[in-house]
Amino acid sequence: MFQMLGVFSEFERSMIRERVNAGLARAKAQGKTLGRPKTAIDTEQAIIEALAKGDKGMQKIAKEFGVGTSVVQRLAKAQAA
Repeated sequence: MFQMLGVFSEFERSMIRERVNAGLARAKAQGKTLGRPKTAIDTEQAIIEALAKGDKGMQKIAKEFGVGTSVVQRLAKAQAA
């Protein structure tokens, strides 16, 4: 009995996966961009300038520009490299 339930649940999961992948492929074919939106270049430049000044921490810079701290950390790492 439990084996049959397992088989049906695996089948249903594979059907869901196929539908999701088909929807993503259709969206890509229509030219839609998937994922999180990119940070504007002018905002990134302003963050880099704020990091170069060194008078504020990463959290304050992120709050000032309305971005996440991960964006500031990524730009700081790229600037250091």
